[in-house]
Amino acid sequence: MIHSLFIINHGGDVFLEKHWKSVIHRSVCDYFFDAQSRADDPVDVPPVITTPHHYLISVYRAGLYFVSVCTSEMMPLFVIEFLHRVVDTFKDYFGDCTESLIKEHYVVVYELLDEMLDNGFPLATESNILQELIRPPNVLRTLANTVTGRSNVSGVLPSGQLSNVPWRRSAVKYTNNEAYFDVVEEVDAIIDRSGSTVFAEIQGYIDCSVKLSGMPDLTMTFINPRLFDDFSFHPCVRFKRWESERLLSFIPPDGSFRLMSYHIGTQSVVAVPLYVRHNISFKTGPGTGRLDLTVGPKQTMGRTVENVLLEINMPKQVLNCMLTPSQGRVTFDPVSRLLSWTVGRVEQSKLPNLRGSLSLQTGAPPPDANPAINLQFTISQLAVSGVKVNRLDMYGEKYKPFKGVKYITRAGRFQVRT
Repeated sequence: MIHSLFIINHGGDVFLEKHWKSVIHRSVCDYFFDAQSRADDPVDVPPVITTPHHYLISVYRAGLYFVSVCTSEMMPLFVIEFLHRVVDTFKDYFGDCTESLIKEHYVVVYELLDEMLDNGFPLATESNILQELIRPPNVLRTLANTVTGRSNVSGVLPSGQLSNVPWRRSAVKYTNNEAYFDVVEEVDAIIDRSGSTVFAEIQGYIDCSVKLSGMPDLTMTFINPRLFDDFSFHPCVRFKRWESERLLSFIPPDGSFRLMSYHIGTQSVVAVPLYVRHNISFKTGPGTGRLDLTVGPKQTMGRTVENVLLEINMPKQVLNCMLTPSQGRVTFDPVSRLLSWTVGRVEQSKLPNLRGSLSLQTGAPPPDANPAINLQFTISQLAVSGVKVNRLDMYGEKYKPFKGVKYITRAGRFQVRT
């Protein structure tokens, strides 16, 4: 049972609190602040903190800490999943989840928290059901509510709450039936100096935007489902059929939702699509150093690499960086010693290069080792793991199956129209 929720900014200020049972004083967050002060990075704060009388379970999203307080022992993943649902709901309603947006729409925030949790237990966590119950804010609705004194809460219970499919509204009708599926993969890899992969894993998602009339029943199959090491599904997925047949059978919610998350470990060959040629030296002269970086795509990928961002946590001996990029923009924070190079798109014909000098502390010994280079990038229409959707079939109440379905089954986004 969740008793209270505290939202804390990066500066350590509690700017919003919500209590479902008895009021718990915000001084309970002192245990969280102690753990935060001992962590080197915001994500390193322990998700579960035990106090003499409470349990603090938290997540870090969008630069904010969402800290829930429980007075009795319960499953931590249950609370963590609920907190992630809260953040996702705020993003659906406000476009983002920041301190300023939460303060601007604090009335809607409290209305949402009242509906998402009832007496300490999750009640309505689906975005399409909540939007039918609490109208998303806009300028005209906010102005009308201010004049009339009304709220965004609807007086009618959502139709989906009364059915055996609580995540979908009933009697949905669209002029054009369509569904979009995005296969998104995040590669986390460690590359040594020679360019060989030391460690690699893939975290993937299948995000959907479904606008179909009636109560459609969908099945999705993969060419190579055995690639998945671990996975989690939306509640709409029939898990028994996945266990027996390795296919996804589900009645989708109306609107946008995440159908599936999966993890692929190191036993699969992960091809990192970028390479970095680097030369960092801190011994070129008294108080100076040199840096020369070149980023390039591997010819085997055949796709354009975009949104390339290179970050280096410089040693404490580095005072400043005088660097000239051939492409993009370079920033250096002298407090955190973070060097950021926003490269953008990488073309094979013109490789981005960054070179220049480093200003070091006079008389200080040079660093023992060169810093690690963190590289982020995106590639459209490419699944590095090789996961591919084989077929998508749809059945409805009045038509079995749908007619005129177009399949675009390449990795990335594919669309189905009826």
